[in-house]
Amino acid sequence: MNSTPLRRVLRGAFIFLAICVIAVIGYVRAGWSLSDSVYMVVITIFGVGYGEVRPIDTDELRTMTILVIVFGYSAAIYTVGGFIQMLVDGELQNALRQRKMSQGIANLDGHTIVCGYGRMGAIMAAELKRSHRPFLVVDESLSRVADAQTNGCLAMIGNATEEETLAAAGIVRAKCLATLLPNDASNAFICVTARDLNRSVEIIARGESPSAEKKLRRCGADHVVMMAAIGAKRAAQIAIRPAASTLLQNLGSSELLSEELETIGLNMEELQVAAGTVLEGKTLDDIQVRGNRGFLIVAVRNTDGEIKMNPSGTTVLSAGDVVIVVGHRDDIPTLARQYTLKRTKMTYRGASIG
Repeated sequence: MNSTPLRRVLRGAFIFLAICVIAVIGYVRAGWSLSDSVYMVVITIFGVGYGEVRPIDTDELRTMTILVIVFGYSAAIYTVGGFIQMLVDGELQNALRQRKMSQGIANLDGHTIVCGYGRMGAIMAAELKRSHRPFLVVDESLSRVADAQTNGCLAMIGNATEEETLAAAGIVRAKCLATLLPNDASNAFICVTARDLNRSVEIIARGESPSAEKKLRRCGADHVVMMAAIGAKRAAQIAIRPAASTLLQNLGSSELLSEELETIGLNMEELQVAAGTVLEGKTLDDIQVRGNRGFLIVAVRNTDGEIKMNPSGTTVLSAGDVVIVVGHRDDIPTLARQYTLKRTKMTYRGASIG
């Protein structure tokens, strides 16, 4: 049965110690003192060439000494061999890992460089991996690089503020660089360095302080992600549109999808069917907005919390159901008035629609 080098070392050490103890007991039983017995065993096994402390003048002593030499040497060689194997295997694995990483980096083209494998870096790396996008993690922490490699990411140790590190990461071939360090000054320095090495690379920078966005853009960042602002907007979206936020989470979509829709004049809104209104007990076809110029029903949340994606026109609406609609921002209040629907938020951009 195959054994690991560590097991081999432990087994060999135990056998070696057992042989020494048995040999000492044998010499003591032959009338030697304990100190003479220990000394004789040591000089016999390690072959230092000293003379015997007492004459080996009987067949029993000669036989025992021969056995001590043979088995003691064998156990020592077995133990040392396991230790050397353990060292060689570790060094070999490290060398193979480094070679594989170097080859992987050399083959990267049009990739994303993720600077920093903290909380943000780990999440971004996971998303890039899920999307099958080539990327490389750069971090100066050995433990974080090891974590990234354990998670199946291509990662290297280095300080991303240095030109040599970015050059080794293939910045001249990279399509995008994301600097996600918690320090604005470090992110700014990385932006400057990366922009100097590759004028066309798209740079995404993390910002912490309110004044960081303008400074990071001046340093070459194309996009600045303000974590505090994103977190606050996300919390507000959940408070204002809980059903739509749940829908986005179930879809695995970006938490900023609502904000991205707003940039092109669209909103994702929730319209609730109030008791006693014209639509209670009717179907979605009765709303007659599917395919109309500005509206699209994407989901319906029942009163029990179940969300039906892409519901059919025959879906019957009940009091308390929430219809999730994507539409032009100025048309949603009109839709709510037309069908006496109740919005989960009773004002729309400051204007009452009740």
